[in-house]
Amino acid sequence: MKAPPITIVTGRSGSGKSTALAAFEDSGYYCVDNMPVSLLPGFLNLSLNHAGAYTSLAFGMDLRDNGFIRQYESTLDTLKGLGFHFRIIFLEADEKTLLRRYSQTRRRHPLALKKSLHDAIRSEKTILASLRRKANPIIDTSDLNVHDLKSIIRKIATVGAEDESMNVQVISFGYKYGLPVHADLVMDVRFLKNPYFEPSLRPLSGKTEKIRSFVLNTDQTCLFLQKYFDLLDLLVPQYENEGKSYLTIAVGCTGGRHRSVVIAGQLCDHITALGRKTELTHRDIDKSH
Repeated sequence: MKAPPITIVTGRSGSGKSTALAAFEDSGYYCVDNMPVSLLPGFLNLSLNHAGAYTSLAFGMDLRDNGFIRQYESTLDTLKGLGFHFRIIFLEADEKTLLRRYSQTRRRHPLALKKSLHDAIRSEKTILASLRRKANPIIDTSDLNVHDLKSIIRKIATVGAEDESMNVQVISFGYKYGLPVHADLVMDVRFLKNPYFEPSLRPLSGKTEKIRSFVLNTDQTCLFLQKYFDLLDLLVPQYENEGKSYLTIAVGCTGGRHRSVVIAGQLCDHITALGRKTELTHRDIDKSH
């Protein structure tokens, strides 16, 4: 049996490892969080004995497992000798960000039983230094939101997949909340007529028919979509020929609730109709009311 590829998601506590694992799972991986490294050989042996059960595997491993740092290197070396292939993805964030995240979630740091949170965060950084040097890629999530991180992970997850066709993600967003950090193409649609200034439409979102009609039923929007569709018809195949596994197209308006939602939906429908795998995300639709 051919051994399935193995991804180890590790890094500093509070850096977004759970979000990364969720993105791998969304991409078709079988994921296990907080897997003790000592149990990994037995699990992988089980996966080989169940042909076709697990084609891609991702494991969340970190200092919650007391034996992780002591055992991971010898365990992975042994498994590599048996034909398994590993990649280690290391997530981190700066100290200020980690402190803020722990304050918001009120979760306990795995090293904070006998130390202050500040000391625990600094100790973990030192303990993980050697593991960090072995990882590729290293992802700093300090300035990333959940959607940004998931977008990065989905791109990583598609590399080496059997289906080599490019995935396209279309994201609507609000400029008042910042640009999607990892967008490949960004379109500003704030020039379109804004339903926010119509009192009866303001509470609605771009998913409703009233907002869709308001945005789409103008000569301005029709001309824009015609021109932008033509541009995408040119660009998308070129990005795929370049070898991209994942293309992210971001569409922004002021609050990310009305115009960008409608236009992103139109772009997604157009690209899907061309036979491409497409995902639609409305990042900020619930933030503006």
